[in-house]
Amino acid sequence: MASIRERAKRDGTSSFIVLFRAGGARNAKQESEIFEDLKAAESFRDLVNGYGQQWPPGWVRGQGFVAEKRRPATMFEPFALTFIDRLTGIQGDTRGKYKKEVRENLAPWFGPYSVEDGEGGIIRDMVQDWVNDLEHGRPAPLDPPDRKPRTKYKPKTIRDKHGLLFSIMQAAVDAEPPLRASNPCAKTSLPRADGAEEEEDIVFLEREEYAWIYEGLMEDAKELADAIAETGCRWGEATALQPRDLRRRNGRPAVRIQRAWKRDEDGKPVLGPPKTKKSRRTIVITQRLDRVLRRRAKGLAKDALLFTGPEGGKWDPGTFRRLRWLPAIEYAAEKYGLIKRPRIHDLRHSHAAWLIAAKVPLPAIQGRLGHESITTTVDTYGHLLDALDDEVMAAVEWAMNPMAPLPGFLAAAGLHTGAEGLPAVPQQSSGTPQAGWTDASDVSDEPRSPGVETGPVFVVTAAGRKVPFVDEQHAQDFVSQWNDDHAEEIESLRAEGFAASVEKIALLGAIGPERRSKWVGGGPVWTGTPGRELVYSTWATYDAAGEPVSEPTPVEGRWTWEFEHDEFTSKAAEYRVERRPNGYTEVYVRGINRSAVTRAIKLAWAQVADGDENRERPLAVSSAGFAAPPSE
Repeated sequence: MASIRERAKRDGTSSFIVLFRAGGARNAKQESEIFEDLKAAESFRDLVNGYGQQWPPGWVRGQGFVAEKRRPATMFEPFALTFIDRLTGIQGDTRGKYKKEVRENLAPWFGPYSVEDGEGGIIRDMVQDWVNDLEHGRPAPLDPPDRKPRTKYKPKTIRDKHGLLFSIMQAAVDAEPPLRASNPCAKTSLPRADGAEEEEDIVFLEREEYAWIYEGLMEDAKELADAIAETGCRWGEATALQPRDLRRRNGRPAVRIQRAWKRDEDGKPVLGPPKTKKSRRTIVITQRLDRVLRRRAKGLAKDALLFTGPEGGKWDPGTFRRLRWLPAIEYAAEKYGLIKRPRIHDLRHSHAAWLIAAKVPLPAIQGRLGHESITTTVDTYGHLLDALDDEVMAAVEWAMNPMAPLPGFLAAAGLHTGAEGLPAVPQQSSGTPQAGWTDASDVSDEPRSPGVETGPVFVVTAAGRKVPFVDEQHAQDFVSQWNDDHAEEIESLRAEGFAASVEKIALLGAIGPERRSKWVGGGPVWTGTPGRELVYSTWATYDAAGEPVSEPTPVEGRWTWEFEHDEFTSKAAEYRVERRPNGYTEVYVRGINRSAVTRAIKLAWAQVADGDENRERPLAVSSAGFAAPPSE
């Protein structure tokens, strides 16, 4: 190890000699360097020790680092921090992380050197040595002796750190005038990540595995976990939700993601915009989650937090993980044999996996997760796409054979318009109504059978859905009626100053008609105006004993059209019963008769309370295909 020897001068002052043997071998040549003050000698000694008993790169014996190449402003640390201060388009917490990275993982290696070319400047070998030190957890040349051992960083982490150093050094290349001719990071050999490491970064939960973890969560954490699992939101987005974020989109309940928790440069939590521009999004949610969120919002100020920690403030992610999440995982492991160790963020990944398993197209998943690019979605979840093999083959067969049926997912996603120019295919049915509804009325309407035409059509786009008509006047009448039905919602959006209101209002309304030579999409071509009904709906939730968790929601009505199969009905009333993994039972009721809907929710309530909602009893089957109990 290098040592310092003090030598007294005749004038009473002292000089300090740093002694070391090149390479550290006992029989190696002894090297020395003289300094006039102890602090400079100690700094040089530490550099020699850090570089394995060798002269520091760029050091000239008797001169040190060439003075004109070591201007204060171009020394690595001040130059790097100034570069970070001038970055635009980043959050305060990101700026703070970059500065911390410079101080902890860059300056201990490069602090004594300049970003300029020449003696005393950073060279390629220094960058390669730094990468190797990070990979093996070796100490930095300027680390103090009492510093705790450094971590062996994973390849991906090293690539991230190298990317920051590359950007800093590139700023020296791009300076006016240039400070150096080339970037010393340009040809660094970086450690390669193997597949096993990348797979360990993401944990996908099966639905039953999430149910096991949910069972082990404390009550004050269950609804937050459900919100993340159902929406795919990031932690900082879900915990920043406020009552004013509860919206409706196309008549469905939704939440608007327009803020997230961040940290400023000092590490203090602050509310700010989401991660990227496309992270500002509206996510459609289930009626069940909507009921949960609206119950939590009741009585709160519009800018209060929907989810709060044990003491009423924001949920700290570390506290949630330590006191809520990890105990629930241990519970699931002990009771059910769960072997996975998911992070809270893995609920977002699991949400995406569930959507892929349900054949949801990737562009829809991209929009729901708020990914800036479809590439991010594909890179993250592309390995799961073998679940879509059947749909891929159905699409290929349909494209190659005009008599093959139209793949259902193409029609549902509106992607069939990409088939313009292909041979005409037979008109397909528009699909079947959502299954699982039990008739609770004494009416039995016949299903409608709109006509089919293969000639010129007039296409209306209503809330993103393509609706073709034979007659232009019928199409125009439909546009007028649709926009009248949604006039109140459109005005509400305008009054609220809804973000991207022009785009959202356009998606809510109907535009057209557009004349086309033929119709190649799925669904019927309407020879008249589709059926339209004012459909009332309500729902209620019951616990495992059949007791109501809360009163049924108010009966609300919405105009729906015959082609909206997930919402349209011509029945006076019908209901659907759904079981949840947590033991809760949910009952949904809809119909065109408000009084019948009110009576039906009471009937379903009584059946769930008695535990006989699945009891065999005489049923009358209507021509529309719904099971109908005898009239009261």
